[in-house]
Amino acid sequence: MHIEPGIVDGAKIALSYASATGAGVYAVSAAWKHVKQRGGASLILGSAATTVLTLVFFELFPHFPVGVSEVHLILGSTLFLIFGAAPAAFGLAAGLLIQGLLFAPFDLPQFGMNVTTLVVPLLALQYVAGRTIAPQTRYVDLKYRQALTLSATYQAGIVSWVAFWAVYGQGVTAETLASVATFGAAYLLVIVVEPVADLAVLAAAKAAQRFKDGAWLEPRLFNPA
Repeated sequence: MHIEPGIVDGAKIALSYASATGAGVYAVSAAWKHVKQRGGASLILGSAATTVLTLVFFELFPHFPVGVSEVHLILGSTLFLIFGAAPAAFGLAAGLLIQGLLFAPFDLPQFGMNVTTLVVPLLALQYVAGRTIAPQTRYVDLKYRQALTLSATYQAGIVSWVAFWAVYGQGVTAETLASVATFGAAYLLVIVVEPVADLAVLAAAKAAQRFKDGAWLEPRLFNPA
């Protein structure tokens, strides 16, 4: 998902700086909690891993323009389950920035909007995970229904933010609403595929429990809360 250049421009783009600052505050808050619980090295290693994976998602996984944005297979819930909220937030933001600097400089003016669209839904994902996954459940033991709930939460957040930026920048017009609807419909495929990817990654993690004490992994991956 990248907001297409020109969707929001001029003075209106200032709002993206404010929203990105809010996303940064959330990331820093999550990082502070992460460091207190798991240490600084865990945050650094996890963020480095999620940054590399985010670049893979953006550059190597299939992606195509649809309506007001692009459809990417961004496995936000996978990053959250494996590494935790803070590394996922930092990795998504850093991967997005590196992609802009190295591969897509035309996306840099939209960085505030794009980082908001990727990072803020993690807050909803974190809340839903806390409400729907029982404390005694390890992440490697999640069922498809639970993975689907997490994926739908994250992807719905992305679609909602894309819709907001489109309407904010272009106004409520038939063309804008049609483009947003087309984009949202295309993202239904991601919501179907991502839970399968989550479960595949979790199954692989379950088979590699010798790494369960690795500080760079989310503790809930192998241990109950």
